[in-house]
Amino acid sequence: MAFDKFVNRHIGPRDSEIDSMLKTVGSDSLDNFINETVPSSIIEDKSLDLPEAMSEFEYLNHIRKMGAENKQYRSFIGMGYYGTASLSVIIRNVLENPGWYTSYTPYQAEISQGRLEALLNYQTMVSELTALELANASLLDEATAGSEAMIMMYNARPRSAVKAGVKKLFVDESIFPQTLDVILTRAEPLGIELVMGDFKEQEIDDSFFGAIIQYPSSDGDIRDYKSFVDRVHEVKALVAAGTDLMSLVMLTPPGEWGADIAFGVNQRFGLPMGYGGPHAGFFASRESLKRSMPGRIIGVSVDANGKPALRMALQTREQHIKRERATSNICTAQALLANMSGMYAQYHGPEGLKRIAMHIHGSTCTLKEELEKLGYKIANKQFFDTLDVRLPEGVQSSDLEKLCLAKEINLNFFYRDKVMLSLDEITTLDEINTLLEIFAEAAGKKAAKVTSICESVCIDDKFIRKSDFLQQEAFNRYHSETDMMRYLKMLEGRDISLAYSMIPLGSCTMKLNPATSMFPLSWPEYGNIHPFVAEDQAKGYHKLMDELGDALRKITGFDAVSFQPNSGAAGEYAGLMVIRQYHIKRGEGHRDIVLIPSSAHGTNPASGVMAGMKVVVVECDDNGNVDVADLREKAEKYKDKLAAFMITYPSTHGVFEEAIMEMNEIIHKNGGQVYMDGANMNAMVGISTPGKIGADVCHLNLHKTFAIPHGGGGPGMGPIGVASHLADYLPTHSLVNTGGKEGTTAIAAAPYGSTSILTISHAYIFMLGNEGLVKSTKMAILNANYLASSLKGSFDVLYKGKNDRVGHEMIIDCRKFKGEAGVSEEDIAKRLMDYGFHAPTLSFPVHGTLMVEPTESEPLSELDRFIKAMKSIYNEIQEIKEGKADKEDNVLHNSPHTAPMVVTDKWEHKYSREKAAYPVEGLSDNKFWTAVARVDNGYGDRNLVCTCDPIDSYRFEGEVSMQELKTDK
Repeated sequence: MAFDKFVNRHIGPRDSEIDSMLKTVGSDSLDNFINETVPSSIIEDKSLDLPEAMSEFEYLNHIRKMGAENKQYRSFIGMGYYGTASLSVIIRNVLENPGWYTSYTPYQAEISQGRLEALLNYQTMVSELTALELANASLLDEATAGSEAMIMMYNARPRSAVKAGVKKLFVDESIFPQTLDVILTRAEPLGIELVMGDFKEQEIDDSFFGAIIQYPSSDGDIRDYKSFVDRVHEVKALVAAGTDLMSLVMLTPPGEWGADIAFGVNQRFGLPMGYGGPHAGFFASRESLKRSMPGRIIGVSVDANGKPALRMALQTREQHIKRERATSNICTAQALLANMSGMYAQYHGPEGLKRIAMHIHGSTCTLKEELEKLGYKIANKQFFDTLDVRLPEGVQSSDLEKLCLAKEINLNFFYRDKVMLSLDEITTLDEINTLLEIFAEAAGKKAAKVTSICESVCIDDKFIRKSDFLQQEAFNRYHSETDMMRYLKMLEGRDISLAYSMIPLGSCTMKLNPATSMFPLSWPEYGNIHPFVAEDQAKGYHKLMDELGDALRKITGFDAVSFQPNSGAAGEYAGLMVIRQYHIKRGEGHRDIVLIPSSAHGTNPASGVMAGMKVVVVECDDNGNVDVADLREKAEKYKDKLAAFMITYPSTHGVFEEAIMEMNEIIHKNGGQVYMDGANMNAMVGISTPGKIGADVCHLNLHKTFAIPHGGGGPGMGPIGVASHLADYLPTHSLVNTGGKEGTTAIAAAPYGSTSILTISHAYIFMLGNEGLVKSTKMAILNANYLASSLKGSFDVLYKGKNDRVGHEMIIDCRKFKGEAGVSEEDIAKRLMDYGFHAPTLSFPVHGTLMVEPTESEPLSELDRFIKAMKSIYNEIQEIKEGKADKEDNVLHNSPHTAPMVVTDKWEHKYSREKAAYPVEGLSDNKFWTAVARVDNGYGDRNLVCTCDPIDSYRFEGEVSMQELKTDK
């Protein structure tokens, strides 16, 4: 057929350019180069045995046919997942826009002001609707947010409670079952004792550190928790409320009746159900708990010129700093989904949200009144959108379910002798009448036709919200599509994404996210499926997971896969919990030591602690490799308690360690299991496998190796693969049959994680096929070595493997420049922005360095442009060293340079405007200007502001002063 091979579109360098690149690295063929780089002992001698690669055209037909096997029944199941009217202006301009979905987590604030503002708007929305002072920039899902609330309250115990060993948490029986499932998983290894019961009857004393309740409850009831909250506070314990943001448009928010924490999921703010996700879990708390807040927080600061600027606040809480002392292993968020839900609130504004909430509630009132006329009893007298319907004598839930399915309707039949249903913003009058016909037929009656939706409020006045919300300009201006489109484009233009230039972040794998792979995200056959429907309604999804799972088993060399973990850190945790469960079931639950190299990503030790393990650090040698002697000594020392060894391969230092199989053998000889962190699988796919090197479990970052976009900080997926002896311990789910027969309780809210984005990795694998996947791996390694070789003489690469090679990434040592010229690695990172590049990974895993990973997708021209920029910066450093440039007033210290800085009438720097803005030829043709100058991180933490009010003042009323920002706090 005449179709192009996708591999030729995915890989950046052209075949005709590879020979010159090989010459630069000193090799004569791609195969020989790989053999010179990768240890021969780990290279697989067989292919992956995947189907022949599809063209993009063929794949779209394939995935469309697969989607047609999903049954788009109308779901009124609720339980945190609802029908929603996704907004076209947001789908087209954000979800389908690489300017938004290919950007990275906004660690480099100066090139991230657009998505930082969007996340600040989202935080403001959550804070306002919950009436709590501080919200984070999203978590993975509602169940994860609930478990993080538990851990946050546990860590916030007063010293007296810690000393007294207070470990009880009350959980009301009305919370969503999937949330309880994850809370159970997280509590047990930490020694937290859960006490379940009815909040009205539960005695709370000083043996409790907190309580978790649901508002409205899982059966739809709106309850008065005020006196209960007061009782909890009397014993100096905290209260967390699982809640629904849309309901809070009408209901008194948790912050006003005393809750300390509110959490939930924002799915119904314009995000398709997608068979479970991705969606953003929201989390808000009182400001007094800010140092314990999990996840990321966006805050307001100022730049070097005193202009308001946004940044990620309180980053000292991050795992890469706190490691085993971290109070959470959360490493990512759901930034893209958080942004979309915040934009949903902006486009509708407070009045639009009130209209939507009233439609939902009015529809529910209408249905309730008519069901009662048919003889059904509604158990919850106070409700927002959910009815707890008790069946009259003679009506069986099984019969009712058959009638529903005949009409292609899903209700909540998870409970005995009753049925529950939840209405939503897309509920129509026709649907209400269809539901009434079903209930009438089940009762042997005839329903009267409803001709209008109730406009009155069926909630007691004491529960009705009286306070205003979302009065900021950001939520009251962008209500026409033209205005909203331009606002989104303005924000997009403030950020560097892959749509503009290479993002050379080491350990992040910022590769192409193929456009073809992204299409199904917008298709209703994948978006309109509730995660708890019967399996026969999701045959397309299950076929997709079967195909993808089979491919991942071959790629990893393992026997079983779980898709439930919805981030890399969740995958780490899931893998360790599987290992823990394995030891427990074998009568060796005392094994609780996990060995982790000092080079590991900070989530590794954090995940170990969250899984109830004690972290023992293994040192690295001078070449950056794990010290095998130290590993052996510690494995033998702890052999009676050794649970696991966590190893990233290739290493976080960017090399293929020769002794990897020896290390894994040491662990197995001493009773432990090997957990391989799959963050760097982009250098292994098709060449080697975790199974080959002796690992027992591995998580895969589908948002790195397998092309799911990073979305500015999420979504991600972290499925785990396991060897056969661990398959029985894969995570289960309380509502859907999945996982191992002796598996752990759930890791995530949905049984298969963020299922809808699995289509992206499925597309990536099946469009590349065997040959394409192998070539991608080889080119990722070649591109990295091409950069390393080309930068010789300017920048030193800190660690290398055999034959002076790096893996798919490298660590550039910048430490000498501090002494020679007073230039730090941060100065180099910020100066790269003037050249139009996102900074490499800064000071990780070694302080004073930059870690660079080009991926296979970057064309040779872009690699050369990066090399040119780095060499130019090196020359700028030499000018300072040689006294040709001022040691203080120079282009590096003052970078990045904004357009207003360069065009000002008053230029007092000791270098030219041209040197500041256009240091190399070609930049004037496509110049990226940062929206702000270098951001003052310390100021933002000292003056913590995490809502959009001050940005409103700046955007719409002119620039605010630093003094005004301080006053605003």
